[in-house]
Amino acid sequence: MTIYTSDEGARVLAQEYTALLDRWPVPAERLHVPTRQGSTFVLACGPEDAAPLVLLHGSGANAAMWADDMALWARHFRVYAVDVIGEPGLSAPVRPDLHSDAHALWLDDVLDALRVEHAAFVGTSLGGLLALDYAIRRPQRVDRLALRCPCGIGRQKRGVLVAALFVLPFGDWGRRTMLGLALGPAPTTVPPTAEERAFGEYVLLIHQHFRPRREKLPVVTDDDLAGLEMPVQVTIGGRDRLIDSHGTRRRLQRAAPRVSVTFLPEVGHLLRDQTRPALDFLLAEEGGPPRA
Repeated sequence: MTIYTSDEGARVLAQEYTALLDRWPVPAERLHVPTRQGSTFVLACGPEDAAPLVLLHGSGANAAMWADDMALWARHFRVYAVDVIGEPGLSAPVRPDLHSDAHALWLDDVLDALRVEHAAFVGTSLGGLLALDYAIRRPQRVDRLALRCPCGIGRQKRGVLVAALFVLPFGDWGRRTMLGLALGPAPTTVPPTAEERAFGEYVLLIHQHFRPRREKLPVVTDDDLAGLEMPVQVTIGGRDRLIDSHGTRRRLQRAAPRVSVTFLPEVGHLLRDQTRPALDFLLAEEGGPPRA
């Protein structure tokens, strides 16, 4: 099965994605690097001699989701926003088994093509699982790990997928309802930025033309969590409807007490206003880039 509902749908999403990239807030290179899974798209920005930072987005998204973070992060890092394979970006539309080492081997190829020996990683949702899996399998290549609402630690909730079967047939209203159910409540103290509004409308278009993943996701072991030696920050929302964030917090407190956990009790799967907290964590290591 293809990851798009039609060839025309794939073309529309690529066209709109390119339009979003044309509004990228800082100068960036658009790279297509070869990997064993096919071509992978990477958006590179920030000083070429700065410490590398690799970003892995969630499922049903692409590198455009990081636009609101870029103006700050690219002042301190050479940022590589990677389009995850099998998702609605410009990378190969393939989905190797998440329970295997296929994605770690793919990331090996991406880093090698970029000539990056090791880097800090930020991952959200599915991207958080991929970054965590890579840190477990390749600890020598991961300097720091900042995870937002990561899959693979707490229980995966399935109720939203069942609800989606009932509301998605109702067009744009159904897609908006489904996303509201999936993402849950968002912080209301800070109004959405223009970039967030634009990406939100694009996500609705994605769910009109894209076939989301439905498989059961792997869960890392307690031993793997306990074995993480690099600094790790995990930020989760207490009202997340896609993952058991309470279970995520309990497991980390039990198995990996060195991991820094930020628990936002009234927030769902959509974590906003996390640009500065993530940067503070990424720069906390002694000798890191100077802050502005």
